[in-house]
Amino acid sequence: MPNWEQRFRAPRVGLPDWAEDAPDRSLFVSNATGTFELYAWDRTTGTQRQVTDRPNGTTDGTLTPDGEWIWWFSDKDGDEFGVWLRQPFGGGPDEPATPGLAASYPAGLVLGRDGTAVVGRSTDDEGSTLHVVRPGAEPAEIYRHPESAGVGALSHDGTLIAVEHTEHGDAMHSALRVVRPDGSKVAELDDSAGGTEELGLTTLGFAPVAGDSRLLVGHQRRGRWEPMIWDPVSGRTTDLEIDLPGDVGAEWYPDGSALLVVHSHQARSEMWRYEIASGTLVRVETPEGSVSGATARPDGTVEYLWSSAARPPQVRSTSGAVVLDPPGAKAPESVPVEGVWVEGPGGAVHALVQKPAGTGPFPTVFDVHGGPTWHDSDAFAGQPAAWVDHGYAVVRVNYRGSTGYGRAWTDALKHRVGLIELEDIGAVREWAVASGLADPERLVLAGGSWGGYLTLLGLGTQPEVWALGLAAVPVADYVTAYHDEMEALKSMDRTLLGGTPEEVPERYAASSPISYVDDVRAPVYISAGMNDPRCPIQQVENYVERLAQRGHPPEVYRYDAGHGSLVVEERIKQLRLEIEFASRHLGSPQVPEVPQVPGPQG
Repeated sequence: MPNWEQRFRAPRVGLPDWAEDAPDRSLFVSNATGTFELYAWDRTTGTQRQVTDRPNGTTDGTLTPDGEWIWWFSDKDGDEFGVWLRQPFGGGPDEPATPGLAASYPAGLVLGRDGTAVVGRSTDDEGSTLHVVRPGAEPAEIYRHPESAGVGALSHDGTLIAVEHTEHGDAMHSALRVVRPDGSKVAELDDSAGGTEELGLTTLGFAPVAGDSRLLVGHQRRGRWEPMIWDPVSGRTTDLEIDLPGDVGAEWYPDGSALLVVHSHQARSEMWRYEIASGTLVRVETPEGSVSGATARPDGTVEYLWSSAARPPQVRSTSGAVVLDPPGAKAPESVPVEGVWVEGPGGAVHALVQKPAGTGPFPTVFDVHGGPTWHDSDAFAGQPAAWVDHGYAVVRVNYRGSTGYGRAWTDALKHRVGLIELEDIGAVREWAVASGLADPERLVLAGGSWGGYLTLLGLGTQPEVWALGLAAVPVADYVTAYHDEMEALKSMDRTLLGGTPEEVPERYAASSPISYVDDVRAPVYISAGMNDPRCPIQQVENYVERLAQRGHPPEVYRYDAGHGSLVVEERIKQLRLEIEFASRHLGSPQVPEVPQVPGPQG
C-alpha cells in the first residue's frame, strides 16, 4: 500500500469530549471502521463502543452533563438538514431527542443538568430560532430572527443562556445576548454598536461552577481575538492581560480559577495556563506544531490533539501519556513544513511550503484552504503529503481573509471577494517561481470549498499562469449558489459582498467564477457532492455546462454525499482521481524511491 493511501486508512481518533459531572465518560470520533463515526469510552472500565453507524458517517455529537445520554445529529446523506437523536451511554436504541421540532440546519446545542436542552435551528422559512426543550413538555421558542444566530452557552445552574446573533446584519461579527430560559433578556454585549468598524464577539463558556454567572467571551477590541470575562448579571467586564502575539483563545479549568489558553501564531500553536486572580501566565509544554483541540481535566491535566505537518496526530496529555492510541497500522510520516513571508499588495503574506526530495524547480500545487475565515497550519494533512509523495511541491497561502493574523487581515476581503485572496496567492506564486521552487509551466491551483471557489475564479481571472485546476465542492456560479445555499451562508454572503445579488449585482458578477468562464484555458477537474447545502450542485452544473458549450469541458466527478465525505475510501478515490488527472496533463514527476509502509493485516 502506498504511503499516501496508508495515511488516510490509518486509524485516527479525535479529542475526547467528556461529561462535566461524569468525567470518566467520554465521546470521540474515529475512522476505525473506514467511516468517521462517534464512539463512547468508559475510562473506568476501558470499554469503547461504536455509537453511530451510517453510510455517510457521523461527527456531530455530545454528552449530557451526567454522562447518561449521547446526543447526535442525524441528517440525510450529508445534507446537514436533520434532527437530534439520543442514545443511552451504555448502548440501546436511538430515540428522538427533541420531539416536536421539525428538521433544520443545526445552530448550536447546550444541555443542562436538569434535562433541559437549548436547541438552535436554522431554516430557509423561519430564519434562526432557539428553543428550550424540557422532558415531557412541548418545545418553547425563545428567540427568532431572519439573520443568523445560534446557541452559545448555558450557565452551570441552567438559569442563563448566551445567544450569539447578527441582528445588526454583519454575519462576520456576532453580538451577544444573555437571556433567561423564558427568553427574557438579562444583558446585551455588542461591540459593533455605534462604532466606525465592526468588531466581533464569541462565547467561550460560562464558568463551570454552581452559582457563578461569569461568561468567558472572545473579543476583537485590540485588533485580534482574545478573551475577557463578562458577568451579564452585574454588567461587569474584566480585561485579561495575556501578552502573547497572534490570536488567543481560552476555556475554563474545571474549578473556574484559571483559563487554558491556546495561542495561535504564524501557523503554530502553544498552550498556557492563566491564573485569573494573579494574572500569572505559565506555559503548558507541547512539541512544535499545532494543537487542534484541548481540554482541561478535573485532575488539572490537559488533554490535547497535536500534530505537525511531518508527524501524524496524537491525543496527548500533559501527564506524559498518550490518551488514545487506536490499534492498527500507524500513518507514515511526511516532510516538515517551512514558513515563508512574501510581500503582497495588502502586506506580508504567510505561506507554508512542503517539497519532495531532489532539486527544483518542481511541479507545484497551490493547495488553497477553505473558509475563507480559516488558516493553514503546521498540522498533519493527508492531501498535501500525497502530492509531495508524487513529486510535487505544495504551497499553502494564508491569504487576506485567513484567521490567525489579526482582525484587519481577516476582514480585508469584503466587497472584492475572491479577487483579494487571489492577489495574495499570485504574490506567493511569483515568489515560488523566482526562488526556483516552482516550475512555471506546471503550476496547479487546487482547493476545496472556498479553496475550490478560488481555484475556479483564479483559472478565469489569471488564465495565463495556471497549468491545471482542481476544484472540490466549489462555488462556481455565485448568484445561483446564493439562492440555493443554506440560510446562514446567505447571511455571510450579504456581509462579504454588501447585499444580495439583486442589490449589488456588479459585485456578485465580479466575484463569480462563471463570469470568467470564457477565459479559462487550463484543464479543469471538479468534484462535487450531490447533497451539498453549502456549495449546491446546480450552480456547479451551470458552470460545467458553460465550459462545455465553449468547447472546453471539464472532467467532473459527482458523489452521493454533502460538503465532502466522511468515508475514507471515498476520500482516497477523490484524491487518486485528482493525481491521475494532473499526471495525464502535466506528466509524472520523477520521484525518488521511498520505502513503502506495510498496510494493516487482514
